[in-house]
Amino acid sequence: MGHSRYAPDPVDREVIEMMLEAANWGPSHEDTEPWRFQVFMGEGRKKLGEIFALTEPDKEGVAEGSMKRAFSAPVWISLGMTPKLNEDGSLLMGEEAEVMAVSCAVQNLHLMAQAQGLAGMWHSKGASVHPAVAEALGLSAPSRLLGFFMCGWPSTEWLSGERGPLEDKVIWHG
Repeated sequence: MGHSRYAPDPVDREVIEMMLEAANWGPSHEDTEPWRFQVFMGEGRKKLGEIFALTEPDKEGVAEGSMKRAFSAPVWISLGMTPKLNEDGSLLMGEEAEVMAVSCAVQNLHLMAQAQGLAGMWHSKGASVHPAVAEALGLSAPSRLLGFFMCGWPSTEWLSGERGPLEDKVIWHG
């Protein structure tokens, strides 16, 4: 669901807390729980706009566009991954396993958002994963910024999606 499909109405903090609690119950190998979130809503989106503007600091009009973007959805949640480390500084689990764990957490978050009537999407390109944005959010290596989940009350009818036939994706044994 694109940015323009969100109503400007605020989302109660309690709803966001329910989403984050669902996310917190995502599975992770060795219970590493690598997901890290920052929530930008209400006037807090001004800070997000300033952070987005860091992606092209010398380009004219970026600050205004970044602020408009930050206010295009009532809620933005950064999706960070901070892996658990061994005593020697190496990753306890591989990076791929930690990214998969965050993905599971985000799926839980998205399902809870939808159950509450919210529309949402995971944005994972451009400014949403830019190194300057990651740094501003305190996600330096080995942590990573995997994008943002944006959500709000839908301003239009729910969009219907299509999927190819399940039979093309499943092989049964036994």
